[in-house]
Amino acid sequence: MIIDCHGHYTTAPEALQLFRKAQLEAFEAGKALPEVPSISDDEIRESIEKNQLKLLLERGSDMTIFSPRASAMAHHIGDERVSKQWTSACNDLIKRVVDLYPQHFIGVCQLPQSPGVSIKNSVAELERCINDLGFVGCNLNPDPSGGHWTSQPLTDKSWYPFYEKMVELDVPAMIHVSGSCNPNFHATGAHYMNADTTAFMQFLEGDLFKDFPELRFIIPHGGGAVPYHWGRYRGLADMLKQPPLSEHVMKNVYFDTCVYHQPGIDLLFDVIDIKNILFGSEMIGAVRGIDPQTGHYFDDTKRYIDALAISDEDKAKVFSGNARVVYPRLDTKLKEMGK
Repeated sequence: MIIDCHGHYTTAPEALQLFRKAQLEAFEAGKALPEVPSISDDEIRESIEKNQLKLLLERGSDMTIFSPRASAMAHHIGDERVSKQWTSACNDLIKRVVDLYPQHFIGVCQLPQSPGVSIKNSVAELERCINDLGFVGCNLNPDPSGGHWTSQPLTDKSWYPFYEKMVELDVPAMIHVSGSCNPNFHATGAHYMNADTTAFMQFLEGDLFKDFPELRFIIPHGGGAVPYHWGRYRGLADMLKQPPLSEHVMKNVYFDTCVYHQPGIDLLFDVIDIKNILFGSEMIGAVRGIDPQTGHYFDDTKRYIDALAISDEDKAKVFSGNARVVYPRLDTKLKEMGK
């Protein structure tokens, strides 16, 4: 079985974006927020079957861990009331995709984060999505300010109420920022990579996993800059008198394979232990075109892993085994399906 750990509903029906536009206009005008629109099953099928489902099957995968569009979370826009309504609407739509295609999609939730608002206020939505909607994890934004980094580091105790709930529910979080309102940082080319790298360095500097040894995070996009400067981070851990990374961070942190060329994948696998790598593509996401050097889509990451000189056993771990460990609720659901 092949499980893609990183998928977003980037092709949601137009009605969702029209609602978002109306919602933000109402917020700016000081008016009541509009009602969430009615979206038909046929509209959802149209948006999925011609896009994510089509490519999933064409590229030889079986299931995608699916969440709302990351760049559209936009926690820096509006206020907490706006974010809560928007988040609930987006998560409910993911639930409907999963209900229509339970063999191919499993839900991960967006959170109603807002700059300056305690992460405690996101716990209720996490509980709703895990307990009521049957989701298996969440996306956690380390920078709700959208590129200004006004939040405390992820190791700060202000985050602890949310981590406590993650451990209680036995769910992981993918560290994933949203859009950037800072013109210095292109959202997908800079802000995403910066956040991935920053999160890892925060974990290195802190002692979070002493307090939460069962906490699990996925750092996407191949871990940002981390695998490609692994010696730097090993050296920094030594200079900061921290334990080796294998003990201090890598029992709790995992990277995906959203790296869009073969040399990058080769390096990722040369540096990072197999047990810490989950297959992911983020297809129909940040990079959607065809690579003129190969003639294949940049985000068709399965072919890069197929080309690696690693054992079938290791490929099975990357393609599904590791995801089932990191997402135990996914493993339970797959076993219920006989998979």
